Amino acid sequence: MATLKTARTDVLEIAYEESGSDRGPVVFLMHGFPDDVRTWDDTAQLLAREGFRVIVPYLRGYGPTRFLKAETPRSGQQAALGHDLRALMDALRIDRAGLAGYDWGGRACCVAAALWPERVIGLVSMGVGYNIQNIPRALEPAPAEIERLFWYQWYFNTERGRRGLAANRRDICRLLWRLWSPTWTFDEATFEATAASFDNPDFVDVVIQSYRHRQQNAPGDPALRPLEKALTLQPKIMVPTILLTGGASGLDGGRGSFERAAPMFAKLVRTEVVANAGHLLPRQGAAEIARAVTELMRSGG
Repeated sequence: MATLKTARTDVLEIAYEESGSDRGPVVFLMHGFPDDVRTWDDTAQLLAREGFRVIVPYLRGYGPTRFLKAETPRSGQQAALGHDLRALMDALRIDRAGLAGYDWGGRACCVAAALWPERVIGLVSMGVGYNIQNIPRALEPAPAEIERLFWYQWYFNTERGRRGLAANRRDICRLLWRLWSPTWTFDEATFEATAASFDNPDFVDVVIQSYRHRQQNAPGDPALRPLEKALTLQPKIMVPTILLTGGASGLDGGRGSFERAAPMFAKLVRTEVVANAGHLLPRQGAAEIARAVTELMRSGG
């Protein structure tokens, strides 16, 4: 049974759920947008049974996680996500851990693994695999078929999009679930169990800043400038890694993602396409994710 806890970092009071053995090897499971810790329920249960200490944080702007100060920029940029993960490890006095994440959570994991590899036993990264954004090249266009998939990002880069997210966040997020995981049938109770996290008072600001910053349309948090500068170098990830993607993802579906990502991982263990699963991979691929995490953790990094 997971227990809700909090930990204070330099900028956040981070809420997280913890399950499993308090003496076991530590695994962090990091959720994406628009999702929350509920996406990991099945995976966390499987890993807890294997004796791991499983920590599932609410990202900044989601659920009970709160900023400590009103003046802190409500940034959702990639450096912020990686910084928060490392800061939570520090707050909990965890020297090394296994990391698994998708979407925003996968970005947090990739950033942490790239910048602080000594803290990471192994990495399970989902979707595009190498989740560190190449922001200096963000304005280079993609083929039309790819560009159309990111309509929500262009929407969020407008004032109408900001107002739309504030007024219609449940409609937008429910639609993204359907588009991104078209083979997954979810009921309203399942959606609402997560959608409550979108009522966080910072959700809209964090989401909008994230999607504008990556397109060079919003400034980053000045405190994170050194980390963001390091990420512009597109650092290789030097820890043992398994890449997973959903074969039925409405965003990538494995279309060449492994081929593009593989050179960025110095210790790539294997890749796997989870058949019939969508972009919200933990919702449909818990067994495959738990198996990958266990494989890396048992090997010792």
